Amino acid sequence: MFGFFQQIGKALMLPVAVLPAAALLLRLGQDDLLGIPFMAASGDALFGHLAIIFAIGVAIGLSKDGNGSAGLAGAIGFLVLTEGTKAINADINMDILGGIISGIVAGLLYNRFYDIKLPEWLGFFGGRRFVPIVTGGTMVILAFIFGFIWPPIQGGINALGEWIIGAGSLGAGVYGFLNRLLIPTGLHHVINTLIWFVFGEFEGATGEINRFFAGDPTAGYFLAGFFPIMMFGLPAGALAMIAAAKPERRKKVSGALIGIAFTSFLTGITEPLEFSFMFLSPLLYVVHSLLTAASMVVAYWLDIRHGFGFSAGAIDFFLNMGLADGAWLLFLQGLVFGGIYFVVFYFLIKRFDLKTPGREDEDEWDDQVAPEKAGDGGDKYERMAAQYMQDLGGKENIHSIDNCATRLRLQVNDMEKIDEGKLKKHGAKGVMKVGSRNVQVIVGTTVEFVAEAMKKLKQSNEAAPVVEDDDTEQSSTTTAEPCDPIHPDEFVLPVTGKIMPITEVPDDAFSQKMMGDGFAIVPEKGEITSPVDGKIATVFPTKHAIGIMSEQGYEILIHVGLDTVKLEGTGFNTFVKEGDEVKKGQKLLEVDLDYVRSNAPSAITPVVFTNLPEGKSIELKKTGQNEQGATDIIEIK
Repeated sequence: MFGFFQQIGKALMLPVAVLPAAALLLRLGQDDLLGIPFMAASGDALFGHLAIIFAIGVAIGLSKDGNGSAGLAGAIGFLVLTEGTKAINADINMDILGGIISGIVAGLLYNRFYDIKLPEWLGFFGGRRFVPIVTGGTMVILAFIFGFIWPPIQGGINALGEWIIGAGSLGAGVYGFLNRLLIPTGLHHVINTLIWFVFGEFEGATGEINRFFAGDPTAGYFLAGFFPIMMFGLPAGALAMIAAAKPERRKKVSGALIGIAFTSFLTGITEPLEFSFMFLSPLLYVVHSLLTAASMVVAYWLDIRHGFGFSAGAIDFFLNMGLADGAWLLFLQGLVFGGIYFVVFYFLIKRFDLKTPGREDEDEWDDQVAPEKAGDGGDKYERMAAQYMQDLGGKENIHSIDNCATRLRLQVNDMEKIDEGKLKKHGAKGVMKVGSRNVQVIVGTTVEFVAEAMKKLKQSNEAAPVVEDDDTEQSSTTTAEPCDPIHPDEFVLPVTGKIMPITEVPDDAFSQKMMGDGFAIVPEKGEITSPVDGKIATVFPTKHAIGIMSEQGYEILIHVGLDTVKLEGTGFNTFVKEGDEVKKGQKLLEVDLDYVRSNAPSAITPVVFTNLPEGKSIELKKTGQNEQGATDIIEIK
């Protein structure tokens, strides 16, 4: 259920993405700015039809491959649902919640029926054409049900909205706290949708954002308090982390944090800055959430109204000042909160020795000490396996061992016995606890050898050997840094499809860049080719992933689909083996995409650079639909 709500939260971001354009058109068209009525009307049209936009956007966002058929089904479902319920009870107004429900139903039905095969005489209506039909039929049934059960639900939602809005500063504070606290789970999008688009009503406009732009004098109180945090508080927190960093690392940390702090100030995009410390120091993140709540309360007490179409950055601050009350007080409040953030963050970091950027232990920062002795052969993997087994609580604590292309997938008996610090010290790039017994250890492309060695230790009757750290014999797991840049024409797209940022991949190991930076593709064809000239480093036994070492020294992992290791090679056919020299555009792999889409969570294919030098990142130069072999895709910054 948690995973399902995470998916909905991500799907909501697609329709929310239209808001900046709508807000820009609406504001610039007003008499106090450019005074262009048709421009204002264009922006107002988007706000006026947000419900059907949500139906379309959520359906596409939930669909396996982002196909437009899902969006059409979402629109049809919304029209059937809303008009059907009104025919039963004219007072029903499902509005944006109706759009979200329609989008969810359409997206799920698309994933179930997009490849359905009908009898030959009905063949025209098979496949994706069947999805709008089955969605319409399903929504007829739901319209009948909601026609009778929605009035009390609608009354409950209205009562909840009135309570939160009526709670004044308390309601604003609770919302601000939850808004920040839920970011690591992705569920903040769900609560944002209720506050921004559902609660409250003014001349037909619902939700805090819609009512603010419609001129509601009571709207904007639940948005204003974010401006001091995003424009001043978080950037000041970044300065505190720089000041608290170890002197020899301060310059390197400054280059990373100053850029994302300015992004927070200008645009209100805070996630890059928040993710830089939320996992390193959960205490700081809880304090950040509490300070956000305090800012919301103070802004409410000061009777400040302000709003945004995208986020609470400087762009929205100045653009929407004409609709705000007491906007300049937010600057004063922001300076105060900036000072509070700096002092509190710096004190807590120093007092509790929090491992914020630039303060990690020497072995974690400099070399990610590897558990294996130098040299090749099976011994090093056996040593890694023994070390990991110790860090996971011992042989008796491990119930089952499995792996995919980059991570160990384990079931353990007691999660408390796991030592995450030692796992990372011994080479693990990340540790993900999934539920009460499942844990994933991000190892890298050598994971299958480690997993096999762990299975042998697990199955043996002998006790697992105790391995002592020996700093004189340990070596880094990190491959030597690449020595040459990759020029735009030296990297080509390995498969036709839709390019997307790595951060949008619905798998934390990839989206949080635990394996490295890169991008992902929603493939439309099943042929995978080499993106570079180089040598095949790894062909996984399950054929779902291939590692390539480019001529410039970059390790590139192509991972076809998510969780496809469980397919055990079915649907995959490889044309290369380890050690083969390859040229860009050379065929590596054929994939039965229909089989993958039907039997795996997603066909999304991450392309990851697993050995980028410190301080380097992948910048996408192209997104959206592109053909196999396209150049000028990425730049290493």
